[in-house]
Amino acid sequence: MGYAIGVDVGGTFTDVVLSGPGGGISVAKCLSTHDDPAEGVLTGVTAALGRTDPSLVTRVVHATTLATNAVLERRGVRVAYVTTRGFRSAIPLGRYARVEEDRYDLRFDPPPPPVAAEDCFEVPERIGASGAVLTPLDEDAVARVGAEIARRGITSAAVCLLHSYANPSHELRVARILRETVPAVVVSSEVWPELREYERATTTIMSAYVGPVMEGYLRRLAARLAGIGITAPVHVMESGGGVMPVELAARRAVATIESGPAAGVLAAAATGHRDAISFDMGGTTAKACVIRNGRPEITHEFHVGGKGSFGGRRAGTGVPVKTPAIDLAEVGAGGGSIAWVDAAGALRVGPRSAGSAPGPACYGLGGEEPTVTDADLVLGYLDPASFAGGTIRLSRDLADKAIDLRLAGPLGVSRAEAAHAVHEIANASMGSAVHVVTVQRGIDPRGFVMVAFGGAGPMHAARVAARFGISTVVVPARCGVASAAGLLAGELSVDRVRSALDADPERVFAELSEAAAADLGVRPGAPGVRIERSADVRFTGQAHDLTVAWTDSPAELAGRFSARYEQVYGIAQRGLVEVVGYRVRVTLPAARRTEPPSPTAPAPGDGAPGPARRAAYFAEAGGYVRVPVFTRASLRETDGPAIVEDAESTIVVPPGWRAVLAGDVAVVLTKTDEGGSHE
Repeated sequence: MGYAIGVDVGGTFTDVVLSGPGGGISVAKCLSTHDDPAEGVLTGVTAALGRTDPSLVTRVVHATTLATNAVLERRGVRVAYVTTRGFRSAIPLGRYARVEEDRYDLRFDPPPPPVAAEDCFEVPERIGASGAVLTPLDEDAVARVGAEIARRGITSAAVCLLHSYANPSHELRVARILRETVPAVVVSSEVWPELREYERATTTIMSAYVGPVMEGYLRRLAARLAGIGITAPVHVMESGGGVMPVELAARRAVATIESGPAAGVLAAAATGHRDAISFDMGGTTAKACVIRNGRPEITHEFHVGGKGSFGGRRAGTGVPVKTPAIDLAEVGAGGGSIAWVDAAGALRVGPRSAGSAPGPACYGLGGEEPTVTDADLVLGYLDPASFAGGTIRLSRDLADKAIDLRLAGPLGVSRAEAAHAVHEIANASMGSAVHVVTVQRGIDPRGFVMVAFGGAGPMHAARVAARFGISTVVVPARCGVASAAGLLAGELSVDRVRSALDADPERVFAELSEAAAADLGVRPGAPGVRIERSADVRFTGQAHDLTVAWTDSPAELAGRFSARYEQVYGIAQRGLVEVVGYRVRVTLPAARRTEPPSPTAPAPGDGAPGPARRAAYFAEAGGYVRVPVFTRASLRETDGPAIVEDAESTIVVPPGWRAVLAGDVAVVLTKTDEGGSHE
């Protein structure tokens, strides 16, 4: 094995992890470059490589928020939508839910649809739910639609015909005709052939919307990497936690919308805690996900681009996307989240972020608005000289000025009180994400371990955990770049699905397995190839279904469905069930890398110097107190209040908590319910 590189491009920082053949690790953290994300990637990769020969790199794995940002910022390409005659208005009508402040807006205007009404076209044809052709396709009408799309200068089209999941022949013929005049055509039967035309249509539209953007970026990135001598294949993290070849990522860009958050959850699952809550706080957002029995929860439909912390589940909050994704909740609360005083005089934090340009005021890059990072610096939690591995020197004076001018002054409180309020409000906001994936879904979080990572996560994790009665927080090694490290644990995998009623399961599974394996360039029976089969099952007569692992025994399949139904809805139901869809995931395992030996902390009395101390703010202690400041290598065990500094992150140990260095170099925080000592 050669070297492997994991790259995670976030809203504020780009993280790079370089893993050597023997398990040696080097990391780099730099500001993301939003105008050209590849520029930040190259900066980070070059720093992580150091003197390593780039030609020794054999694998590059990439997680990116590019597709997500294209949807949120509406920076995708203009798309034409083509559907069955009589259904062109489904997308302009859409589905909307009024949430947050929109609930009280008497003049509420729904967000614009993903495709403008005038760019929606229909063609005469009809296929029934059984797959039978009811109305033949009018090919001349399709040609006229293609000519009109080209006349308008639209270069990307999404085709979703009624019941094409049952018989894709009309849809494929429409695509062939349209490609004579339209450069990029995406069809639903190739993207995600499932029941429910609205969700299938929006998924296809999103793929057509972000596909050209993703394809162009990945092409430029591969060229830039080749320019510095890295010719290894580039793989992209997909939303469900697998890794796909770059060519497939360009064709199925919709599968990368939750790419970045998925990598972090994999890193949390790799810590070995079977029941855990992953808590990832970066510079722009905070994300939470439940891991049960060692595996993260997976959803097969989520919503992107909407308001509200609903974990992507609430219909009408954004555009529905039907593709497997790690089931997480995300809130606009990160280190760069801007604190502000609203018109009513209330202190607010986020969701707007200072990002990487200009960044928090303390970065000294021109930002003047106070952020969570500025507040944490004022509170004494951050060391100005060692932030982000020393790549950015923070200015305490600029943070003081921003908080005094924008917060403390208008609120009539002291600087420390204002900074502490920002810290607490951010904790409450992030707590809402944990609430969504646990309490709101009927899960008691008190029996779970919280795994905290991200550049800002370990600073806030203990406070967030305490809100839910969680008594153990684990901060793994390399927590500040955990998402990038998690990428290297990802396995090449591809998902395929097909809705089918009264079908031969073995035939459908065989066809899906062949198609998924072909995407990976392997055979289904090749050595090391793993195939996981599952089915969408529902009670006969119900409209919605749940996904369960497949078994050839109808009785056992019904039992699995009933158990899953009770887990999701809290109701024990029995009755006749039916299978409405089939799913496969074909996986080609990645080569396992040996972890380097864990560094040990110096034993007491061996001449190691005692910890440094600095003033930090803890309300339980009455304000600023001098607390010990450890590094991960120097820590053995300490009671809070204390601070543990990493190269890429900082761990805050509040009063009433104890920090212990575990054998795997993770820092484990445990609630003691006792006040910590301080000077």
